[in-house]
Amino acid sequence: MRMNTLADIARSLPEYDPQSLRVDLARDFIARLLPRVSTTERVALRSALGRVLAEDIVSPINVPAADNSAMDGYALRGAELNPGGDTRLKVAGTSLAGGAAAQDLPPLHCQRIMTGALMPPGLDTVVPQEFTRSEGEFIVIPAGCVRAGDNRRLAGEDLARGQVALAAGRIVRPADLGLIASLGQAEVAVRRRLRVAILSTGDELRSLGQPLEQGCVYDSNRYTLWGLLQRLGVEVIDLGVVKDDPDALRQAFSEAAASADAIISSGGVSVGEADHTKRIMAELGEVLFWKIAMRPGRPMAIGRIPSGGRDAILFGLPGNPVAVMVTFYAFVREALLAMAGAQAQALPMLCAQSVKPLRKKPGRTEYQRGIVSRAADGRWQVEITGNQGSGILSSMSQADGLVVLGHEQGDVAAGDPVDVLLFEGLNG
Repeated sequence: MRMNTLADIARSLPEYDPQSLRVDLARDFIARLLPRVSTTERVALRSALGRVLAEDIVSPINVPAADNSAMDGYALRGAELNPGGDTRLKVAGTSLAGGAAAQDLPPLHCQRIMTGALMPPGLDTVVPQEFTRSEGEFIVIPAGCVRAGDNRRLAGEDLARGQVALAAGRIVRPADLGLIASLGQAEVAVRRRLRVAILSTGDELRSLGQPLEQGCVYDSNRYTLWGLLQRLGVEVIDLGVVKDDPDALRQAFSEAAASADAIISSGGVSVGEADHTKRIMAELGEVLFWKIAMRPGRPMAIGRIPSGGRDAILFGLPGNPVAVMVTFYAFVREALLAMAGAQAQALPMLCAQSVKPLRKKPGRTEYQRGIVSRAADGRWQVEITGNQGSGILSSMSQADGLVVLGHEQGDVAAGDPVDVLLFEGLNG
């Protein structure tokens, strides 16, 4: 049962103004609208990469299972180290990784030990081999090169039996696969993949392979969105290019709502565009049309279209290629992760010095494409890519991220710190 209408959510927000909506309020609105995927499935461990954990991964064992050596060297009793001079110990044998623990050793004896081998009973310290010198059956340890307890891994030091190793809602990363494998678990409970339908609207758009008539352009937005969505691990349903025709739009949006959890369309939500897209959205579901106080990407639609007893969440993005990417990063990415049941996964924000002055009007949030590099003093710096027009898609390919200039922020002087929303990792 639907808890709140879009109007109810809007009334709960302070200073809600659909004609000039702050970015933070738009995010808050969207967060209150979202359903979560509840269906779960068990998959083989290697198939869990990029999936959202449906349950906590609880360690059934201690990791490591017993005290063991962190070094190749000699295991000894720390209490027998001579703090004022050399320590001389007799070597009583060798402990290998995977072998049984050695027996109790007499006083002033040590055990040759390999990395990962079980610590013999009563021995609590490992001196690295390179710190010692041999004298027949004995080793000599110089004073001060090792302290009691050094180079020993304790049972359960990494994970204790019953400890939560990975929490539900985590997106499984490569390191997590190894961690889960170390617990002996061959299968993992995950949420089903979020299904996201994408479509582009506009009579001027042509698909790849079609002839390009005068006044027409190739549709790039679906390919951009497909790439962005692949990184989120969702199932993408590509509905192609839809003409500005009421019947075609109605069929496309109905099909999207029936098959997907979320719908992302590009085009048809700006003032002055053909109103068929807006009208069909409103006809099929509950939709609000916003002018967001941001640049680029001011026009946006948000809503839900019911189908089969459930709602598909609708994100109607602008048609300009850069605006599509900016609004995706600003609003859609985190919303889809939340719908997938994932923990909050905000992109990293880097503080960098602006190489050049930046012009900015207070009263809106601006996203400028930036190239990040190291300054001569080693600090991060950022320079915008040049022409910031919302149709200059090549500038997004050049950029490492978006320089985010806040709602109340004004002009930026050269050398001032700015926030940069990173697309991915940095080189350098």
